[in-house]
Amino acid sequence: MTPLTEVEGRRLALSNLDKVLHPVTGTHKGEVLHYYATVGAAILPHLRDRPVSFLRYPDGPDGQLFFTKNPPPGTPSWVRTTPVPRSEDPRARQVVIDDLASLMWAANLVVEFHTPQWRASSPAVADRLVFDLDPGPPATVVECCRVALHLRERLTVDGLHAYAKTSGSKGLHLLVPIVPTPSAHVSAYARQLAVEAEAALPRLVVHRMAKALRPGKVFVDHSQNAAAKTTATPYTLRARTLPTVSAPVTWEEVEECAGLAAPDPEALVLLMDDITPRLERYGELLAPLFAPERAGELP
Repeated sequence: MTPLTEVEGRRLALSNLDKVLHPVTGTHKGEVLHYYATVGAAILPHLRDRPVSFLRYPDGPDGQLFFTKNPPPGTPSWVRTTPVPRSEDPRARQVVIDDLASLMWAANLVVEFHTPQWRASSPAVADRLVFDLDPGPPATVVECCRVALHLRERLTVDGLHAYAKTSGSKGLHLLVPIVPTPSAHVSAYARQLAVEAEAALPRLVVHRMAKALRPGKVFVDHSQNAAAKTTATPYTLRARTLPTVSAPVTWEEVEECAGLAAPDPEALVLLMDDITPRLERYGELLAPLFAPERAGELP
């Protein structure tokens, strides 16, 4: 029998709570739902008023994975959706996670949360700039941290403040609060900085996606600033063997990682059970993303 629970006045059917999603750690679905309930106050501001794309992995990361932008079948009427027209479907809509009840409904589907850099209330007008730093083996997050420090310094020249989070996979994300700016302009600026980084650090950085260029280097992916693209939402669990989280890190941690003498794929790996203690210790490291005075204007 599927248990029912009430969240903020909404009745939810939570299914298969004993299903093991991450066999290496024995993490089951009930623990995943408890994680999202616990970090709801941290993740919801990053989801609120942004159309969500889901990477679903209902049988764990070793099972079928599929990406969906459309509201899943059976989406409750009380879950908000917003129009996000696409060339193939001008009437398309996507889910918006505005409250804890909607978060828990979505988490029950077993998903990664991915969001654009703009809000549903201002389509294609970004309030964040993002760089996805993706290492090409044998490079690891250690090299990503070195590139992150370079980009932070470069952004500072333009009066912009960068904040770091793990990707929850192999690399690192940089998030930059900006005054609302058309996504096309943000994309052009981000590409410019990626090209500059490759010129400054040619043995370490590549700005193009071609796999042949990437071994041993960090791909500075600027493309996720495009209006149609999304990035893993802060605090989302990832569909990986371990229950890794795309979680904020301090610049001190980035500097320490960058100083490691050798590549280390295990550096800055943050798991589900690490997040609550980190929130208690550091607070919300990405809170400045919501502070208007921290938002910079692109040149």
